[in-house]
Amino acid sequence: QVQLVESGGGLVQAGGSLRLSCAASGRTFSRRAMAWFRQAPGKEREFVARIAWIGGDTVYADSVKGRFTISRDNAKNTVYLQMSSLTPEDTAVYVCAAASGQFIATSDVVYWGQGTQVTVSS
Repeated sequence: QVQLVESGGGLVQAGGSLRLSCAASGRTFSRRAMAWFRQAPGKEREFVARIAWIGGDTVYADSVKGRFTISRDNAKNTVYLQMSSLTPEDTAVYVCAAASGQFIATSDVVYWGQGTQVTVSS
């Protein structure tokens, strides 16, 4: 069993930055790909970024590429999402996710966090 707890959300002005953290319990963190998703009001959940469990390979949604950076610290069982140049369109609940192993598709996600609210004001 893996528990994921997000933190770092809040209210920020457009153009600002935030860093989200996701602390994971369990001894298998380092062997799981991790990802961030987000869900805005009235919209479906969308993929934001993912990071492989080995090698640190990353993939980003086109909407955040060049502005967001996902990283992980396996010693701390934590994955991060550094967000910059935020716009009101980035307003959403950001949710951390852990895959069973590799992350090929959303169906590989087996654990979800509760989410943290990010609100970007114009």
